[in-house]
Amino acid sequence: MHDKRSLAPRAAVSVLVMAWLLCLADITRSQDTAQQQTLSSPDGRLAITFRTIPRAERRPSRRPNTQVDPADSAGGRLVYEVSFQGKLLIEPSALQLELHGSGPLGVNVRLVEATTSSTDETYSLVTGKTSLVRNHYNALRLELEETAPPGRRLIMEARAYDDAVAFRYLVPEQEGLDEFRLAGENTEFRLSKDPFIYALILPHYRSMYESEYVPLSASSLSNQGGVASTVLIGLPLLMEVPGVAWLAIAEANLRDYAAMYLVNPSGGWTSHKFESRLSPRLDDPETAVVGALPHHSAWRVLLVGDEPGRLIESNVITSLNPESAVEDVSWIQAGRAAWDWWSGSLTADGASAYTTENMKYYVDFAAQSGLEYMLVDAGWSARNDITGMNGRVDIPALIRYAEPQGVKIWIWIGYRETNRQMDEAFPLYQKWGVAGVKVDFVERDDQEGIEFYYRVAAKAAQHHLLVDFHGSTKPTGLERTYPNVFGYEAILGMEQSKAGSRDNPEHHVMLPFTRMLAGRMDYTPGGFDNVTKDQFEARMQNPQVMGTRAHQLAMYVVYESPFQMVSDHPSAYEGQPAFAFIRDVPATWDETRVLSGAPGEFILMARRRGDEWFLGGMTDWSPRRLDIPLDFLGAGRYLADIYADAPDADRQPQHVAIETRSVDRGGRLTAQLAPAGGYAVRLRPEADTAGGGRP
Repeated sequence: MHDKRSLAPRAAVSVLVMAWLLCLADITRSQDTAQQQTLSSPDGRLAITFRTIPRAERRPSRRPNTQVDPADSAGGRLVYEVSFQGKLLIEPSALQLELHGSGPLGVNVRLVEATTSSTDETYSLVTGKTSLVRNHYNALRLELEETAPPGRRLIMEARAYDDAVAFRYLVPEQEGLDEFRLAGENTEFRLSKDPFIYALILPHYRSMYESEYVPLSASSLSNQGGVASTVLIGLPLLMEVPGVAWLAIAEANLRDYAAMYLVNPSGGWTSHKFESRLSPRLDDPETAVVGALPHHSAWRVLLVGDEPGRLIESNVITSLNPESAVEDVSWIQAGRAAWDWWSGSLTADGASAYTTENMKYYVDFAAQSGLEYMLVDAGWSARNDITGMNGRVDIPALIRYAEPQGVKIWIWIGYRETNRQMDEAFPLYQKWGVAGVKVDFVERDDQEGIEFYYRVAAKAAQHHLLVDFHGSTKPTGLERTYPNVFGYEAILGMEQSKAGSRDNPEHHVMLPFTRMLAGRMDYTPGGFDNVTKDQFEARMQNPQVMGTRAHQLAMYVVYESPFQMVSDHPSAYEGQPAFAFIRDVPATWDETRVLSGAPGEFILMARRRGDEWFLGGMTDWSPRRLDIPLDFLGAGRYLADIYADAPDADRQPQHVAIETRSVDRGGRLTAQLAPAGGYAVRLRPEADTAGGGRP
């Protein structure tokens, strides 16, 4: 028998040894994980991991969530990777800032501290794809420092949503850095497979984003028959990573920053990665951003889903922007607008006349049609003066004419004049009673250009002016902070039908999956001179559009815009029963669902406003049959006002088959779309038998 007294010291030693081993395990575990942190989405399907890799490792490992050896815990190159449903989506990709005068930041760093948090809240949007947004995400804040002098500090902030991950750089105040002077941002996006991409290829940083989205393989950009090449790609960039996910690269909250573009690495024919480029300052092309410390970048957003339609439904880009800076939003009203420019400012007699009297003709049309607005386009003011009444149209007189009819007036203004005169012009416009301004030909999104968008939004809100940016960059969620921002062009829109065939049905069904991922877009639909491909001819006055009339009607549901143009000449709508759909459709929504679709092929969407639902379906040049379950409807029966392609719409695109039937959520609709066809439906509770336009 053992002496219990002899066992006591042994037990004490065992306890001490065990405690020491546990402590050692904790230290080892801390070393193992200190240089790697993973953030998962609330549903656990999407994850982003940050870690450092040895500088000697020239190309990061493809292995997901690779543990760091304790020997390497001193740090190294900062990278991130993204997985979706357990599959690697983004390989380890570099994160690096190029600061003037102090070398790259991110190539030799170690993780110092990691902080996590969670948010689950709701906020309201005044206009857009939904009125109430759930902002649900997990967050991670990483503090890093260089392992060698000068020991600069860097912070990475990340959020993981169920449908996206986002991250941004933050350079804090610190000794040795007097200001934030950024030469470039080298953020990599290394795809785990060669993806099929839909690329907006742009000529330079001063474009207006008005081009096609071209379907390619990412590897096709890097080696053109053995010749090294690089192209500049605008955001958002949609891609399909086969067997893994649909992915779109975008950005949000650009305050005090410059817009991001992407380039492909040149020369490597097996390469399928992208690198960031920032729009350079005009006054110093070697610099992208200048500012005080602390200074953060824009959010780099990766929208992720198992279907492309899930990306359209996402509200992440607005969620990554600050809450509304406008307290009283009662004056901000979405609506549709009559417009003189697209038809050629034609009079009721068909002659072109840019006069006050002719603008009254468009006001009359808006009033008779129940449209909220009328837009007076370029030419009303003197070329270099937007503060007076010395143009061809007397804007105050037109406003006085329109007001009793319940129509509000928007006016066109140019970027240069606005940049110089907004402090004088905007108070004057408020005094006149102008509802909104269409600011055109901005043609820049460098740091100063981005600041222009914010200055216009804030100054316009101060004077109760709505804003529509044309000749512009893409949206990045500014409309949450300034809900008076109603639209951006940044799109190859229907105006191109005046010049050629670039605006066509294939392009129409590409836009929802590409450009519209960034947010609202002023495409300017409503063309009623509908023709086939063979019949089409480009002309500046009384333009034609390719595709059926039902195809154009569906755009009012599919395309997100709180300031929706009714673009054609008033006479084009006279006596046309299909115009009733445009009279009835709202310009802002409470809920959005993508029912089916494929980029460049077809789209079917359902949007709700109040207790009414609207369906919009569009196809490319291929005829298509769509089977539509109505399980998104509420309880009870609905009257479905259906506007479909007529049986001969493949030859007579202006022909629309219109019917009303009773349906419920257990039923289905079948849409037979003609080539370049469409399908538009208003679904209203059967108890509501009123029609003939929205209040």
